[in-house]
Amino acid sequence: MPIDLWLVFVAVSLIPAISPGPAVMLAISNTLRFGRNATLASATGNAVGLVVIGYAVALGFGALMATSAVAFTVLKLIGAAYLIYLGIKVWRDKSGFHLQDGLPAARNSGWKLFLQAFLVSVTNPKAILVITALFPQFMRPDGIDLAEISILSFTYAALCFLNHATIAFAGAHMRRFLTSARRMRWVRRITGGLFVGFGTALATASR
Repeated sequence: MPIDLWLVFVAVSLIPAISPGPAVMLAISNTLRFGRNATLASATGNAVGLVVIGYAVALGFGALMATSAVAFTVLKLIGAAYLIYLGIKVWRDKSGFHLQDGLPAARNSGWKLFLQAFLVSVTNPKAILVITALFPQFMRPDGIDLAEISILSFTYAALCFLNHATIAFAGAHMRRFLTSARRMRWVRRITGGLFVGFGTALATASR
């Protein structure tokens, strides 16, 4: 891929990469609950999920999602149910948002956080459709080039990872503001409510 075309791809990808969504909310939630390293683990899971989606699009799964109402509905309902489950869990998990002296609560295992973010990524049909719409504009029309799709997939995943890493490193500043139990209670409710809202919106979304 020519460097000038790749730079255009990076510029075009920045907006969807940093736009608020379930993955960004999960990064913020993990930063507040468990700290920087936990968010980096979940950011890695999200990035791997995006790479998987990129290769799936190259193999035709994205086209299936765009044309098959059944496939789209099944995946969106799975993704919606998982987001609603996460929202209820965050809303009820008082210990996860309890801070002492600005320190995060004891975090879940890195593997569990990685897997959680990976599932959020690959069960989001909107992410699949964004990649389906974006990637073909930068791919040669005469067939699949795995080197080309690798560059696009890893570039987009890296942009999303950098966005989540920025959230992770900003966590200390956020936690200093949220040392108040009352503020944390509202953060827990708002974060849980947003996850449920994303899940509900996803469940009712059309292609």
